[in-house]
Amino acid sequence: MLRWPSRAEVLEAVTAWARRLPLPGLVAVGVFGSYAPGDAGVGSDLDIVVILETSELPFERRMALLPLEELPVQAEALVYIYTRAEWEQRDKRSLRLADTLRREMVWVQGSS
Repeated sequence: MLRWPSRAEVLEAVTAWARRLPLPGLVAVGVFGSYAPGDAGVGSDLDIVVILETSELPFERRMALLPLEELPVQAEALVYIYTRAEWEQRDKRSLRLADTLRREMVWVQGSS
């Protein structure tokens, strides 16, 4: 019988994954969306924020840096990799998203 991983299992796996990330200047890794408060169910995807000190890559190309296949559930729908400066300006990009991130974020490594 197949079993979907629990919130605790997913957060533990993301924490271990974040520790292994080969990203220079890694500041923080956090989870938001259904796994943050524990509302996830079978088929829920994983929403992740990664903050780097800086990056030479454009925002839309940074997700390719992450080994998402190592995570226990799908994490392709919402993965954001911000530089510290972009993170500090997130309210100007999308107030709705910034509000959601403030309310829901569970930091598994570092913090903003």
